[in-house]
Formats: sequence, structure tokens, C-alpha cells
Amino acid sequence: MIKIKIVAVGSIKEKFYKEAIEEYLKRLSRFAKTEIVEVEETKIQNKPPEKVLLEEGERILKRIKENEYVFLLDLRGEIIKSEELADKIENITSKNYSQITFVIGGTLGLSNEVRKRANFSISISKMTFTHQMCRVIILEQIYRAFKIINHEDYHH
Repeated sequence: MIKIKIVAVGSIKEKFYKEAIEEYLKRLSRFAKTEIVEVEETKIQNKPPEKVLLEEGERILKRIKENEYVFLLDLRGEIIKSEELADKIENITSKNYSQITFVIGGTLGLSNEVRKRANFSISISKMTFTHQMCRVIILEQIYRAFKIINHEDYHH
């Protein structure tokens, strides 16, 4: 069974996001062993943005191993269709990666070091979403990808 990891800056406080995340983790359990790793958010006040990005980036990179395929959720990333994500995941699982990791940065985004580590950058929309909402959206899209890979219907 493939392993999926979400590395995200910050934690989820809102009950409704937690419930949605739990629901998609439960649904995904048929297809993949999925874990969410939260890294500490750096307090922005009185710190230059570069320092914030660097600190959060170091925490993110510590949670990624060499043999992981890394998707970056990034405003600068490529916008792809659900079917394309499914194709990419299916392709990656046939290669020698032990895990697929999705990275969600903090409020200020991602450091250049994290960008360099990514195998592929995707943008979930041209619109901006909260990081909490991004977690729900990417989990839903990963679940949808597995439904597509397994030729199962999924329209909601």
C-alpha cells in the first residue's frame, strides 16, 4: 500500500476543518496509508519574511526523506486537472518512491530550499485559500485521484 504524507505548517483549530480532514483520511484508508505532519508556524511579528520562510522551510525539510516524491502546493505551481493528478500518482507508484508527500507552506509561502526539493509544484486554484482549507482540498483531490485510478465513480 502506497504511503501519502501531508506536511503542513501550522495546526488546525476549527472543528469543521478537523471533521472534514478526518472524513477524507477515513475514505483514503482503503487506498493508502496517510499521515499528516504539522510543523510549527514561525511567529511573523518583527521578523523579516526571509527569516520566517527559512525557519519554516528547515522544519519542513526535516520531515521529508530522500526517497519521497514531493508535490508542493504553491500559488506559482501548475494548475492540473484531477485526472492528471491521478495519472501522476499512478505513475509515481510504479517508480521507486516509498512515499508521496504533499507540502503546504505557511502564511508567507515556501522557502526557495523547499521549492528546490519539490519534484512537482501544483496550484489548486488561481484563487487564494486558507492553509486549513488547502488541507481539506488536497485530501479530497488525493481521494478523488485514487477513485479515478481504481475506475470507481466519484462525483461529489
